[in-house]
Amino acid sequence: MNPLIARFNAWFGPQAGTVKALVLPAFVVMMLAMMVLPLPPFVLDLLFTFNIALALTVMMVSAQMIKPLDFAALPTVLLVTTLLRLSLNVASTRVVLMEGHTGPGAAGQVIEAFGHFLIGGNFAVGLIVFSILVVINFVVVTKGAERIAEVGARFALDAMPGKQMAIDADLNAGLIDEKMARVRRAEVAEEADFFGSMDGASKFVRGDAMAGLLILFITVVGGFIIGMAMHGMSAGQAASSYITLAVGDALVAQIPALLISVASAMVV
Repeated sequence: MNPLIARFNAWFGPQAGTVKALVLPAFVVMMLAMMVLPLPPFVLDLLFTFNIALALTVMMVSAQMIKPLDFAALPTVLLVTTLLRLSLNVASTRVVLMEGHTGPGAAGQVIEAFGHFLIGGNFAVGLIVFSILVVINFVVVTKGAERIAEVGARFALDAMPGKQMAIDADLNAGLIDEKMARVRRAEVAEEADFFGSMDGASKFVRGDAMAGLLILFITVVGGFIIGMAMHGMSAGQAASSYITLAVGDALVAQIPALLISVASAMVV
């Protein structure tokens, strides 16, 4: 048994199974709540930092895999991380549109750092960099990973009967016992299920890249309207405040999305 799982079971005792069953639903409910409840900039900083660290962790684990079933939970991880990024996008967009007129630090230190350090406070450069990242993520990485996952799922399903017949032949020849045959049959079924799940999960990753592009466009247009119509800002002031924040927000979300896409591509 995994040492972390053993320690978790020892910590919670008889309630370990109940706690494990409630962790994922509670996490999903928390992410959905972020779309509805306003979050202060400090909490956004913590969540953005956690999102980047989580994407790095997933990519490092994927890089160390020997076979796909070593990270069998990856389809679920892809779905959860995609939902986390979209929830953070909604929460940060709300803060940018409501407080963007107050200055570059309105949406937290992380977005401000991305807006000033990576693009030098120049929103035109930021738009170009973000467009390049979207092209890399959407056209190259996610499209290739989606095709590989689709072909891998098809080949895994087509190869199942042959693999099962090979297991039965080894069992009849006495090369393996009944227990080993059951383990190998389970591995064949799990591998087919994994590639089938990755085929579906890759659609979420590709849709996340499209959503990031649309959210940036909506935030830029909304920021211009709010800044000029509600706060009396000039076009240059609205562009400097809202577009810089919107591009910083988009880059904060797009870089973890690119890391997750690369991780899924390496696995399949």
